[in-house]
Amino acid sequence: MMLVMLAGGLVGAGLLLGAWLVLQPPPSGAAQLAQLDARIARGRRDHGLTRDRRHQTESQRLRRLGADVAQAMDKRGLGLPRGLAASLSMVGMSQEMFLARSVIGALIGFFVPLVVLIPLTAAGVTTSVLPLWVLLIGALLGLVWPALALSREAEEKRRSFRHVVSSFLDLVAMNLAGGRGVPEALQAASGISDGWAMTRIRDTLEAARLQGNTPWAALGSLGDEVNVDELRDLAAALALVAEDGAKVRDSLTARAESMRRRELADAEGRASARSQSMLVAQLLLCAGFLVFLIYPALARIAGTSGV
Repeated sequence: MMLVMLAGGLVGAGLLLGAWLVLQPPPSGAAQLAQLDARIARGRRDHGLTRDRRHQTESQRLRRLGADVAQAMDKRGLGLPRGLAASLSMVGMSQEMFLARSVIGALIGFFVPLVVLIPLTAAGVTTSVLPLWVLLIGALLGLVWPALALSREAEEKRRSFRHVVSSFLDLVAMNLAGGRGVPEALQAASGISDGWAMTRIRDTLEAARLQGNTPWAALGSLGDEVNVDELRDLAAALALVAEDGAKVRDSLTARAESMRRRELADAEGRASARSQSMLVAQLLLCAGFLVFLIYPALARIAGTSGV
């Protein structure tokens, strides 16, 4: 019975996928131009990225699968949410790889309940037929799991990126105080370290120089891409320096100090949350130990009263 269900699920998934591919409506000319513009923009963002970008070593088969899914989504006017795209840019994962992982996760989640029941059936345990909603819930969990893992990883890297930006602000302020211009100060500050975050900033500034864009506009675009407000604030402050000749050295220093205080408060909050979690774990251990001690006496009392 379980093999029949598994075979039926595979056949149904194949028929559904085939019908979905055959019934795709032909895209209009405007839609094809929009898809081309989106691919060009994504290619520009991916060009010259840092050395730790993981999509350089991603599986080409999975990327082709993700590219097919992305193309099908583009034809229907669907796209990833902005926050999810920012998380992908932060962790260095391509959109194609993420879509491939999501599809594979959904398939695995769909068939996991069936696979779990196979050893039980082989052992002689009688099990009823799984309802369809259990399989759909498993597929939904498998589909959402890559997004949740991506969000957690992106938040950790975004926290590290903010720490680097605070140091970058101090370095830019020091170079401005030394009499350098804004572009020279940015280049000198970004070349002080080879960490992944500073390398990302340096590559962004170099790409802006080659394309003829202003460095503060490039930093603002990077802040929008990775969803870091501090980079957007830095871009706005440097634009004031370039356009109005404003003196923002003290402002940059104050911003860096404010970011460090915020990071310290965030670290203290996380440490306090972990301390509370450890306290709850200790209370549960104590409660279990008390139950272990009290249970024999309660069992004896219950047995005596029953007699």
